[in-house]
Amino acid sequence: MTAMRVLVHLGDSFAEQVAAACPGVEAIVIPTADPIDPGLRADALLTLPWGTPNLADVLATAGIDWVHTVGTGVDRFPLAAVGGRLLTCSRGASAIPIAEWVLAQMLAFEKDLPAVWLREFPTSWNFHPTMGGLHGKTLALLGIGGIGRAVAERALPFGMRVRAFRRRATPSPVPGVELATSLEDLVATADHLVLVAPATEDTRGIIGDAALRAVKPGVHLVNVARGSLVDEQALRRALDDERVALASLDAVEPEPLPGGHWMYAHPRVHVSAHVSWNGPGGEDVLVGKFIANLRRRLRGEPLEGVVDVGAGY
Repeated sequence: MTAMRVLVHLGDSFAEQVAAACPGVEAIVIPTADPIDPGLRADALLTLPWGTPNLADVLATAGIDWVHTVGTGVDRFPLAAVGGRLLTCSRGASAIPIAEWVLAQMLAFEKDLPAVWLREFPTSWNFHPTMGGLHGKTLALLGIGGIGRAVAERALPFGMRVRAFRRRATPSPVPGVELATSLEDLVATADHLVLVAPATEDTRGIIGDAALRAVKPGVHLVNVARGSLVDEQALRRALDDERVALASLDAVEPEPLPGGHWMYAHPRVHVSAHVSWNGPGGEDVLVGKFIANLRRRLRGEPLEGVVDVGAGY
């Protein structure tokens, strides 16, 4: 007897992983655009981070009450199609590779990489203008969900002071991390300001003129969240007057940036193509979050990564 039936928008390999990990579960691959068999019934849907053209029809046809998107965020997901169904996502699946990326960017900033690498015989040896370090510096996290926690846990052993700001008045989930009282309080102390908050209407443009007027001069801004968090023109002004020493941007808006965009050529901007999530077995980790939730559901336990559809994350 089938314990549960799951429809899968992601293809055969993902369906095979689900079926192999949960004996008794039937995983059925369905198209992303064409209609499905009107007689097909299922309990759950495993789908893409941005949904599919036939998402609403699949949900209406199959009687599904639980949807899981393999995205780590839902800002691109058609939330209106979910209705009153339970929605979960693979939140936190990319936390480790993104946290490592953030540490790499901060270290590169402090150690002047790659400028210190030699391409010819130097005018002096064993000398370089004073380098910085992470020890004793303040890391400011805008958001402290799964990625923020992973960054904090790796920054604390470097001897960094770690502060965070979150909208909810709840205790810090990481011992040793101080909670700031406001965004202005957070940015005023930051040597490295790292954006790891979800993209919602409330966070759109949150790093704008007001926040950038309050920053500690010479701050290093790292965005591994979404480009919508940053007011692009406000950032440009802050870069030009050197309030922001460097912006390391793995998330921009739009993606990809159009050819000739000013960020490509600005000397204090490092843009990467939204690659910080990439790490060994990345796709397996994403679907693994669904498999773990599927096992919880079979045991009658609460699911993780539940999305507040009204709040947008």
